[in-house]
Amino acid sequence: MTTLRRRALLGAALMGPCLATPLRAQGFPTRPVRIIAPFPPGGAVDITARLLAERLQPILGQPVLVENRGGAGGNLGAEAVARAEPDGHTILLGTATILAANKFLYRRSMTFDPLRDFAPVTRVSTGTVLLVVNADRPWRSFQELVAAARAQPGRITMGSSGTGTVSHFTLASLNRAAGIEITHVPYRGGGPAITDLLAGSIDMMFDVIPALMPHVRSGRFRPLAVGSAERITFVPELRDVPGMRELLPGSGIDMQSWYAVVAPARTPPAAITRLHQALLQVVQSEDYRSRLEPLGFEPVFDPSPEAFGAYWREQERVWQGLVEASGATLD
Repeated sequence: MTTLRRRALLGAALMGPCLATPLRAQGFPTRPVRIIAPFPPGGAVDITARLLAERLQPILGQPVLVENRGGAGGNLGAEAVARAEPDGHTILLGTATILAANKFLYRRSMTFDPLRDFAPVTRVSTGTVLLVVNADRPWRSFQELVAAARAQPGRITMGSSGTGTVSHFTLASLNRAAGIEITHVPYRGGGPAITDLLAGSIDMMFDVIPALMPHVRSGRFRPLAVGSAERITFVPELRDVPGMRELLPGSGIDMQSWYAVVAPARTPPAAITRLHQALLQVVQSEDYRSRLEPLGFEPVFDPSPEAFGAYWREQERVWQGLVEASGATLD
């Protein structure tokens, strides 16, 4: 049983009495709820937002709509929620990068502070990144890739979905831990990078599992490692792919990107509690898990909004360190 599953079972036991409270008794919501997905349709954030919306609607008794507002690394959509009426009817499905890293990437241009301008509700999923190479390349293992990178510094190229993304941070951590130099090639989104990797214009990618798995299953990409410390056992095709604890012992690399629901600051506690209870019903359901795991993500939740707030504050320091180590800036 994974650590996340054990935490989920513990959280379920702790939250059982709360979940027994009738959600309709609290008077919220009184109109449709909007989930802002701060990236374009079709990506992992959008898919997750729609999974949540479909399952929240019958629990909350109001329509739950997904609105995509992409741009500026997710900051445009997040800002819209930060400035929304603080009544719980407009919420954000944020990512670890938006909520914990972007303030250090956009030091001059970011107009809001996540910890100040949002009220925590709960995390809803977590996942790592997958390292793949074009199947035409000669490297059959992570060790062979690292040996080639040492022999020819800067020769091997890695495409990412952009500067300051989880992919970029993982590569920077790998270069530092292994003492190698793989050249980072940032793209404007993961799609163009995947296209070039398929064409052989670049050698490798770290990227989110959902985007890469179709090409792993078709045999076009060869998976060599996952960015988390441990293996990903819930995706059958990746059970034999090693994690960073095996590959680089002592490096401390454990790239876990999480998605979370937050509301505007000053949202009434009753609305936050209602959203938290409703989300826990969704996230703890087998239906949600069965839809999420094939995408390469696991459900995760926090036993209270306060618990998520504490975790979030710790994560901000973690992601600040990743940004500073990568040297990335987006101003």
